[in-house]
Amino acid sequence: MSFVLLMEVGMRCNWCGRFAQMPEKMWRRLEPLLPRYRRSRKGGRPRVNLRGVANGIFYLLRTGCQWKALPPQFGSPSTVHRYFQEWSQGRIFHRFWKKCLQTYDMRRGIGWRWQALDGAMTKAPLGGEKTGKNPTDRGKLGVKRSVVTDCRGVPLGIAVAGANTHDVKLLHATLQSIPLPRPKSTGRRRQHLCLDKGYCGRPTETLARRFGYIPHVPRKGEVQPQRRAGQRARRWVVEGSHSWTNRARRLLVRWEKKVGNYLAFVHLQFAYTALKQAGVLG
Repeated sequence: MSFVLLMEVGMRCNWCGRFAQMPEKMWRRLEPLLPRYRRSRKGGRPRVNLRGVANGIFYLLRTGCQWKALPPQFGSPSTVHRYFQEWSQGRIFHRFWKKCLQTYDMRRGIGWRWQALDGAMTKAPLGGEKTGKNPTDRGKLGVKRSVVTDCRGVPLGIAVAGANTHDVKLLHATLQSIPLPRPKSTGRRRQHLCLDKGYCGRPTETLARRFGYIPHVPRKGEVQPQRRAGQRARRWVVEGSHSWTNRARRLLVRWEKKVGNYLAFVHLQFAYTALKQAGVLG
């Protein structure tokens, strides 16, 4: 092997180690949620290092590589996949997202007053649960993520369906998926929900008010007031949230056939976003 090739391999390994390493402060919050594994009295191989497993899952989330292409520094791909399936079925990543939202609430406070909700469609070439033909992508299979965020764009709830599902049909499931108890929307603490023109209609406004929101939905054909330079609509924070989510290349294209595995990666990315916005990860 040539010296140049050795240098490239070394640089790639160093890059993988830095990029895939789950931040220590993130790992400290995830570790207490993991099941306690005991070594069998009959002997056998020792338990795998859970820190390495978490790093492998985080590496898959950020790079979007295949399970079989997982670098050997994280352990056997089949072992990492087995633990991921177990944690996904145990809703470990959902509880982790909820815990990170609580940290974000304690440090900066969740911006409940102005919330935004919108959907985003991505490709799903392998199909699977809750996928459908994307009408904007020549009928190819895709998935739709409906996300509600606070005033800073931190995800508070999510619903997943096929790409051919109308946004309004996911409104109830999205608002109901918020893992933390919402404060009461009364008096000066009324909560507003910002939506785009795709949600225009009486059923949307009725449902939003039933959840205690003041809906803000622009009418179709209505001329929007001019804003000052640099001033954006309040609902634009959800567009930024979708951008943060798509930076995790495992979520830019959905490869999981099981919706539970797909949501596990989504919740892990949401947890990372919450800690990032809380200032925990710098």
